[in-house]
Amino acid sequence: MAYIYIPWLLFSQILLQVAKHEAKVPALIVFGDSTVDSGNNNRIKTLLKSNFKPYGRHFAGGQPTGRFSNGRVPPDFISEAFGLKPFVPAYLDPNYGISDFVTGVCFASAGTGYDNATSDVLNVIPLWKEVEYYKEYKAKLRAHVGHHKAREILTEALYVISLGTNDFLENYYLLPRRQVQYTVQQYQDFLVGLAENFMRELYSLGARKISLTGLPPMGCLPLQRAINFMGHHDCVEEYNNVAVEFNVKLNNMVAKLNQELPGYRVLFTEKVYQFVYQMIRTPSLFGFDVAEVACCSTGRFEMSYLCSEPNPYTCKDANKYMFWDAFHPTEKTNKIVSNYLIPDLLQFFN
Repeated sequence: MAYIYIPWLLFSQILLQVAKHEAKVPALIVFGDSTVDSGNNNRIKTLLKSNFKPYGRHFAGGQPTGRFSNGRVPPDFISEAFGLKPFVPAYLDPNYGISDFVTGVCFASAGTGYDNATSDVLNVIPLWKEVEYYKEYKAKLRAHVGHHKAREILTEALYVISLGTNDFLENYYLLPRRQVQYTVQQYQDFLVGLAENFMRELYSLGARKISLTGLPPMGCLPLQRAINFMGHHDCVEEYNNVAVEFNVKLNNMVAKLNQELPGYRVLFTEKVYQFVYQMIRTPSLFGFDVAEVACCSTGRFEMSYLCSEPNPYTCKDANKYMFWDAFHPTEKTNKIVSNYLIPDLLQFFN
């Protein structure tokens, strides 16, 4: 039967080569916080976890993975759109190794920020440590595919970065330390400086294609609305204004990097803010019934361990809700926002 097996083996190899040819980039590499974490917090000592039900209710197999959603998060949809896997594995997940990470890997940690002090709040992975993991990954990749191939993968890969919300909501507005040191505008400038240093370091390490996500309308997260008693539980516009101002500063920083660093192509996805704000204000236009509270538990305060499976208040149909828990979107929202951005990403990095 060898005469049957050999042609099938050759055909399989042809299919693999076609798949590789169709991929727009060789890999997707992710840095950031809970908006893009695919499970790294599962492996560290922190209270900020989501590797239990009902998280992951609509992920493949219905299993929680450590993603802060009922299903996939934006990098998963972006990876699939670029011809890669339909999900991006977490670097610290013991179920995956360097052979899995060749086409994509996530270093993100829920609860982190540009500011190291932000990661200290809930004892999560600071951004500098995410970079150290990336350096470790580079070495493993070289050993696995060779120096030349590794350099090609890392240069041509798309790097997705999503950070900043925790710096304000979990750190600056919650704890006194940074408020004593900085006005909110000064803190914005401090964070932009940290972001620029991080982006320059990635450039020095070989990254050339970057998608940097700006802040969303963070004053409209269910948790912020729930505690906005004086504002009748509407969005906290002070926080939204800070997000808009910060995004302008990030955009200016990105323009400078694109001009100064040869071959660096950074796309700042500032337009996410207005798109998400429109979704929140007119949810029915996007197929949602509810935008002010989340699906999980009462939908007002709960996330992580407070988002428990036995809670009788958890909604039955998450597709009707924009938010899964009090801080994070549902898979449906993630998919809509990702699909809104993907054409720009494909065009910019083609």
